[in-house]
Amino acid sequence: MNILVTGGNGYKGSVLIPKLLEKGHHVTSIDINWFGEYLLPHKNLKVFKKDIREIKLEDLKGIETIIHLANIANDPLVELEPQLSWEVNVLASQQLAEKAVKSGGVKNFIFASSGSVYGISDKEKVTEETDLLPISEYNKTKMVAERIFLSYKDSMNIFCIRPATVCGVSPRMRLDVSVNVLTYSALSKGIITVFGGDQIRPNIHIDDICDLYIFFIDNYKRLESGFYNAGFENISIMDIAKYVKEILPNTIINVTPSNDPRSYRQCSDKILKLGFMPKKNVKIAIQEIIKEFKNNKLNTNETCFSVKWLKKSFK
Repeated sequence: MNILVTGGNGYKGSVLIPKLLEKGHHVTSIDINWFGEYLLPHKNLKVFKKDIREIKLEDLKGIETIIHLANIANDPLVELEPQLSWEVNVLASQQLAEKAVKSGGVKNFIFASSGSVYGISDKEKVTEETDLLPISEYNKTKMVAERIFLSYKDSMNIFCIRPATVCGVSPRMRLDVSVNVLTYSALSKGIITVFGGDQIRPNIHIDDICDLYIFFIDNYKRLESGFYNAGFENISIMDIAKYVKEILPNTIINVTPSNDPRSYRQCSDKILKLGFMPKKNVKIAIQEIIKEFKNNKLNTNETCFSVKWLKKSFK
């Protein structure tokens, strides 16, 4: 299959694309490369450095499936440039969907939304039918983009995936998401600072979310357009810190107040009933990060801290 991945050099993209190539797909990557280039040359891979706002109809020639990962990701990044975030996360996404329909060849559109669209919920199980209560600009851009994409479901299959917080090792490493940052802090400083700690957050290993995107490609003929949760471990921030300490027992855990109220338990029974099964978990992600770090293979450069890097780049 001919697949376009936007954000191909990103945290998820740089893990997903090698998996797609290994399965024999032909892949086109489009990414502005704010955080570097991580894709290795391959006979079935085309790489273009391009802002998704500049994608043209001819860029979609021959494309059958689009996996749309590119966005201004998470709350702190969106707060840097809110207007830019709406342009990229919403307007450019709508334009991409429109071009996908006009191309005549795109059968499937897989959108990487976010489980954070649920905001705060005290429900025991937050399903795809739960009301959305986005509490940040980032959450709102994802919610609006979902609605835009679903309006095209009569023209192509639309799969809006709502991932939990992703964790684990990637060539374009992120050291500013919960599991990764707590593990790296323990490794580099011997100390973990937990903000609050009682907030419950769903998590998913990076290999599992990438395998889930591939699951939709492999099974698109039997799957319905719509929303799909993707989070398999609902645990508190404090529990994550304790997992790290189990493996690195000399770690000191400091607790400080937090002004981040987001807390919810994501239920992914819908995708599990369709036959997808996760293979990894948070503890495995922690172990893999520690192993890469100790082998001097973990990417820990400035680009791994997204907000700090973009503040520096935008100057």
